[in-house]
Amino acid sequence: MVKQSVHDVPFTKSVRRNWRLIIIEGLILIALGLLAVTVPPTTNFAVTIVLGWLFSASGLVGLITTLAGRHAPGFWWSLLSALLALAVGIILIEWRSDSALPLTYLLIVFFVIEGIATIMFAIAHKRQLSGRWEWMTASGLFDLALAALVIARLPGTANWAVGILVGINMVFGGAALIAMAVYGHTNAP
Repeated sequence: MVKQSVHDVPFTKSVRRNWRLIIIEGLILIALGLLAVTVPPTTNFAVTIVLGWLFSASGLVGLITTLAGRHAPGFWWSLLSALLALAVGIILIEWRSDSALPLTYLLIVFFVIEGIATIMFAIAHKRQLSGRWEWMTASGLFDLALAALVIARLPGTANWAVGILVGINMVFGGAALIAMAVYGHTNAP
């Protein structure tokens, strides 16, 4: 049995070709996350529209990055994550309610699905010997913790949680992507 070198796995090859794109995705997620945190909760309608555009941008960048690295491990989980963000963004842009509670329920569902997809993505990377998969696992667990926090504090979290938690989610996810891309690039031949 021939032992596979870390330089022969699909992740390393994909990162070698796309590491800049992955870092750009991470930086964009961090920037979008910081924007989401600073969105003042003036009206739920305005916040919903702004968050919808932030999710849509995040999903679009994720979709481009995922398709560019389609041979990397965890492709389907990454694709699910990008399509989920895009779908949530479109739903929020089309949202016509000033009520925070239904929006909060939508975000709980997003955090749960995103958390599971991110953990599965990390497991796929661990199987391929890629480094810094722990960051992605932590990001997924953090998403699940955000969902639990919002659920535990409902309905009180509905008014303040939306922008802050979405922003934290994006910043943490972007940092995890950057950590994986930098590790993959610096450890590639």
